[in-house]
Amino acid sequence: MEERDLSNIDLSVAAWKKSSRSGDSGGNCVEVASNLPGAVAVRDSKDPTGPVLVFAPGEWSAFLGSVKAGRFA
Repeated sequence: MEERDLSNIDLSVAAWKKSSRSGDSGGNCVEVASNLPGAVAVRDSKDPTGPVLVFAPGEWSAFLGSVKAGRFA
């Protein structure tokens, strides 16, 4: 997989969506922005001005595949 610099992604245009697995009880909640060109961003929904993790789409897909396969249980 080709490595690319994702540090300059413009997060001001991110359309954040809360995970369907996140409840409304204020617990562990994540939001994902997949509308960014060549990147997927993830943040804590309780801290929208806090740190953001940015992944290449292939990396994000590989992570989701591993989660769905139960590799992190």
